[in-house]
Amino acid sequence: MNKRAFEVPTAAEDAAIARGIAADADTYEVPSEQIAGMRRLGRPPVAVPRPMLSMRVDAALLEKLRASGRGWQTRVHAALKEAVDSGRL
Repeated sequence: MNKRAFEVPTAAEDAAIARGIAADADTYEVPSEQIAGMRRLGRPPVAVPRPMLSMRVDAALLEKLRASGRGWQTRVHAALKEAVDSGRL
């Protein structure tokens, strides 16, 4: 089975789930109005998303880049952009 796929419950299974929710005092079904008012978690959407790039580099180079800490991909992007903008690439 595909990792991202899920099975939609049958009508009987859905009814059993609803009965379980109704029977549990600590659980409730969140109303649509409340869901609409919730804020989205995670990164905010960007106006122009960056396309994905896949390339092969030496293992030692990748290890050093990753060892430089959080934001290493952003720093690599900045270095590549600077090299292209200055005409070195």
